[in-house]
Amino acid sequence: MKPDIQICNHNYLLADAAHRMENQPLLLRSYQALVVDEAHKLPDAARQMYTEKLSEADMDDLCLQLQQAHYLHLEQRLRSTFLAFSISCGQNLSRLRRKDSVSFTLTPFRREALADCIAILQYAGAILGMPRYLRHRLGEAESFFRLFLLEVPTRILYIDYDADGKPTFCAASSRVPQLLRSALWNTREPAILTSGTLAAAGDFSHTEQLLGLTTYRPLRHFRADSPFNYKEKCLLYLPPRIMARVDNRRMAEEIVQLVDACHGHALVLFTSYRQMAEVRALTDGQWLYPTYQAWRNGGKIIRQFKQSSNGVLFAAGSCWEGIDFPGDMVSLLIIAKLPFPIPDPVSDYERRQYPNLRDYINAEIIPEMQKKLRQGFGRAIRTEQDSCVVAILDERAGIGGRYHDAALAALPICPTTEKIEDVQQFIREQKRPDYFL
Repeated sequence: MKPDIQICNHNYLLADAAHRMENQPLLLRSYQALVVDEAHKLPDAARQMYTEKLSEADMDDLCLQLQQAHYLHLEQRLRSTFLAFSISCGQNLSRLRRKDSVSFTLTPFRREALADCIAILQYAGAILGMPRYLRHRLGEAESFFRLFLLEVPTRILYIDYDADGKPTFCAASSRVPQLLRSALWNTREPAILTSGTLAAAGDFSHTEQLLGLTTYRPLRHFRADSPFNYKEKCLLYLPPRIMARVDNRRMAEEIVQLVDACHGHALVLFTSYRQMAEVRALTDGQWLYPTYQAWRNGGKIIRQFKQSSNGVLFAAGSCWEGIDFPGDMVSLLIIAKLPFPIPDPVSDYERRQYPNLRDYINAEIIPEMQKKLRQGFGRAIRTEQDSCVVAILDERAGIGGRYHDAALAALPICPTTEKIEDVQQFIREQKRPDYFL
């Protein structure tokens, strides 16, 4: 008999697990074994799955349904009270440079506005003859507002603001590892979790914690050695010791030297779109190689870069992983900054679970950086024939830098240099004559 294999994404798997726990109709057929590929992404998918959200658009839709059901007075009262709550959570637009998130604080005015919203929703839900679908929507909204009014301790409450300052209210679970354990691991089915970046500097403990596996036994680890000969095919360039803080202008100068030394064929990765744009502008006109800048949803730009053969691509976001650049396409990978996670209300909550900042950084921040750095590094060499220079321009990764050891621990062992001349020599030795045409 042929094996029966079902394939789905992480979100669908988690949705199916939720249905199983609530005795709802299954989304997947029963299975005897589970294989989770790209398992390093599962905690983020779970965080999204276990986060409830309510936006102005959601409330507009609920009010519209009340209006269409001819509950005009209720619709007007609910719209008015929710507007008062939104105004109480308003953000100064002059401070919004991008989409921003802030922790929710329950002030007296917000408490009153929330109580008014809940009272209206309660009253509406008790009306005789209220359509079932509408009663359900009203009940969901009421339960959501109660999370904020009662400041439920198992929820991380925060507000997402878009570029126009419009709020989306979010209630994330503070128990994602426990929820994953209940949903996926506390079953009789064996599970295999696989990814190139499950370990941080060779240690699986951080991923085990995120996935709710710390108390799960038996738990077995396996690390496969890379087939790539990094000691001969890769050269790691770090900022010279004499360099102080690498600002955008100094970074642009370094990038120009490296691109010239490698004759283009470069991918420059940033952790910030804003810094990417500023550094790209500072390098404008400094070389003759075709140059591209990939913003969000930059698939077309990436295809153009791949077809250019010797271009330079400035990128951020999704280009850190999942994009394949085989051959000489990327013979120079520049990592502008170490990819530390950006602080947000969820990380603020996690920080408070540790006795001091140092313990939090060592336990959470550095392992996250190491896994993301390894993902970015993986854009460099994609086949056994590839060769590449990898440059990390963050002075904290340089020799004597604060995170030098942590950065090196995340990467394969390969020769290291601080000299542009060594980069030029490496490229001359590794590349065929047609590379330089």
